[in-house]
Formats: sequence, structure tokens, C-alpha cells
Amino acid sequence: MTDVLTRLRALQEGDLPTHGGSTLAYVYDSGLAEADEIGRAALAQYGATNGLDPTVFPSLRTLENELVGWARRLLNGPSAVGTVTSGGTESVLLAVQAARDAVAVSSPNMVIPSTAHAAFHKAAHYFGVRAIVVDVDPLTFTPRPADVAAAIDDKTVLVVASAPSYAHGVIDPIPEIAAAAASRGARCHVDACIGGWILPYLRLDGLAVPAFDFAVPGVTSISVDLHKYAYTPKGASILLHRDPALRRPQYFASAAWPGYTMLNSTMQSTKSGAPLAAAWAVINHIGDEGYTRLARAAHDATLSLAARAAELDGLTVLAPPATTLVALRSDARADVFTIADEMAALGWFVQPQLSFGAQPPSLHLTVSAATAPRLDDLVTALTTATQAAQKSGPVQVSPDLAAAAVALDPSTLDDAAFDGLLSIAGLGDTASSGTLPTRMAPVNALLDVAPPPLREALLIAFLDRLMRPT
Repeated sequence: MTDVLTRLRALQEGDLPTHGGSTLAYVYDSGLAEADEIGRAALAQYGATNGLDPTVFPSLRTLENELVGWARRLLNGPSAVGTVTSGGTESVLLAVQAARDAVAVSSPNMVIPSTAHAAFHKAAHYFGVRAIVVDVDPLTFTPRPADVAAAIDDKTVLVVASAPSYAHGVIDPIPEIAAAAASRGARCHVDACIGGWILPYLRLDGLAVPAFDFAVPGVTSISVDLHKYAYTPKGASILLHRDPALRRPQYFASAAWPGYTMLNSTMQSTKSGAPLAAAWAVINHIGDEGYTRLARAAHDATLSLAARAAELDGLTVLAPPATTLVALRSDARADVFTIADEMAALGWFVQPQLSFGAQPPSLHLTVSAATAPRLDDLVTALTTATQAAQKSGPVQVSPDLAAAAVALDPSTLDDAAFDGLLSIAGLGDTASSGTLPTRMAPVNALLDVAPPPLREALLIAFLDRLMRPT
């Protein structure tokens, strides 16, 4: 056993740190060691349980109902019901599937802002619900309610808003969007996977919070991730519906075989009870008072980070952060991909976001409570990284290569062509060795000039080669 665990620890040495507040995407750290310990203990205690049948493990049913009850209290849904899922994407998928199956409409569609999470495009792909994408205001990064209303038609089963959007950290005008959806008889889902646990506690602490939850007429469902700002182990999210009738189409049952009658509340059948138990344990340990402190610490640090980043020569904050997300843009003296590399060299992971439409690339920073005490170090690193990136200048992509990337049709490429393109992008050796390049700026710069379909195809090809047995 010792050898096995030693091997695991050795493998983890190449991973980003999950604690300490220096990884500003993918992970969320409360900074509370005891809460982490309780979560790990609950994971181990419930690792062998299965949530497939709530009558077999009634403790899981109790834990889930209590978590949903906690969430609906926070989100002003006295009659709301919900389901614990594996994460925000599954919550989104189920919201779309339930909306589709609630009404008999041929060729259904959903209206989403261009800033909506990519999980909605995944749902469109999986469930045949066409995504009608509404552009956002280039200054506020939120959709105009009139544009949303104009996009709704007789086949619209769902209208989507974000609280906040991932890329820019702003909250959509949810009352107006929900009203537009209700006027046409469509459901309205609020993707509050990031903000759904922190916004209520900021509100409880006396801050003015935009209306976003079930207190808004017309909001029919909300997704809120527990493994984000409830700081529970991965993966736990909740999909809430305003009432039981709205949830009913989410369920799947089949007696069309000789085994047990399959009955599922989520995409999964076998479903580990471990993340559910860990979420329940951590949330009950931290409690309302603890979450109020954590929310305020992360939010105040975010506002301070945005203010100080705005003063740095060469950086622009794209929008005032509504919760705990900051998006930054660089001027022409540097590119955000090089800044991200320089930050990584200094021990900080920030996430580069590629250009989209008329929006140039940006940097995404997710601030958690554990980052707050290290804010001075973070700003110092950001200053140093930006200056270093300005000194080296932006990564240059050959105009001929950029033109070729725009002209390529990924549907016509075979495996040999993708191997060549991955080598050009600097990912050829990575795919075979499993070791990422030390600096990703040249890779990201090339991906940035490629149209989205080619980006997708290249990254799928890369993932396909990366995930092969050695």
C-alpha cells in the first residue's frame, strides 16, 4: 500500500496546487484546513455507496434533501425542489433536457447569450435543442433584453441568463430576460454555478446584489455548484426547479427490459454518494456564518485586485466584477498568453481566454477565499509578469500560417494532417510524450488566429493523442 500511495504522490508533483490560493481557475480553496479534512473523511466514509436507488441508501436521500433545502433557502425558492448532480455541466444539461421534454415541440430551440457557458452548446449537441445565440453589448458584456425577447419564437423551450458569466464575471439583466421568457411561455434558466452560493451570502452581509434567483418572476430553474464557492470536494452541483412539476420531465424511467426498472434523476445511473456526503459535511461544518465571512473575503479581494490591476501600465479590466471573477486585457505591447506564462513561472496559474468574435484575448482570474491573504503577492506577480511580457513583446504568428489556418476546413483533414498541424502548433511531442511545453504562449497564439471550428478540431485531435495508453 505504501508503494502505491508513494507513486500517487510522485505523480501529483506535476499537478497544479489545489490549495494555497495560487491556482486562479479550476479549483476553489476556502483556506480552512479543518473543512478540507472533514470533506476528505466524508469522501472515504461514503466511497462505496451508490445513489442509484435512494431506498437502498436512505442516508443519501436525507443528505441530498437537506442540501437542496439549504440551497432553496439561499435562493428564495420556498417551493423549489432539486437534484444534486456531478457538476455544473450536468446541471445545465439536465435543465435543457427537462425544458425540451416538458413540451411537445418539433425542432425546439433555446435562446442563449454569446457569453453563456459552453455547456449549453454541449446540451444543444446532445439533445437536439438548437442554440439561438444573442450577441452581448460590447461594453457591458451582457445581452440586451430587447435582443433576447426578439430571438424568442414559438419553438423556444428555454431562455438562459448567467449570474455571473464565466468569461467576464458580470451578471445578466435577469428580471428582464425572465419576463421575456415568461411572456412567451418559455422556461428561464439562471446559470448561477459560480455565483449561486456566494451572492446570497454577500446579500446577507448587506451588499446590494442584483436580482437573480427565484425571487425574480419567470425564473424557473437555477444551477449552483457546491464545489465552487461552497468549497466542497469535486464534484457536486445542484439543479433547482421552482416547483416539482417543472422538475418532473428531468427524470428518466425505463421498464423496457427484463431487469430492474431503471429510474434516474441525473445523467448517471450508478452515482457515488461520496461527493454528496462530502458536500453535506463541509457545508454543515462551515455554516452560514462561515460562508458569510468567506464570501466577503473573496469578494473584497476581487474588488481590490480589479482596482489595482486597472492601475498597472498596459492592463485593462474588462468589466467591474460582480462576484469573484476578473477579466483582464493587455495593450499591444504584450499578449495575455505571454503574461500567463510569466505568471506560471512565478507560481501563479491564470487562465488565458482566446479571442471571440470582435473580442480580443483576455486573462481570467478566479479569486477564492484562500487567495485573499496573498493579494499583495498576486499583484506583485502580475506586475512583474506584465512587464516581462512587454519586454519580450507579443508572440508573432506568421501571416502565411495565419492565412492558412483561416482557409483550412477541419472536416477535410485526416489523422496525418492533424499530426502535422499539432507539430506546427508545438503540441506534436506533447501528444506522444504527455509532457506539455514549458511555455504555452506560442501554442495559444496560433490557436487564437485559427477559426473556432479549427481550434476545436485541433484540441480534439490533441486530446485523442494525449489520452492513449503508454
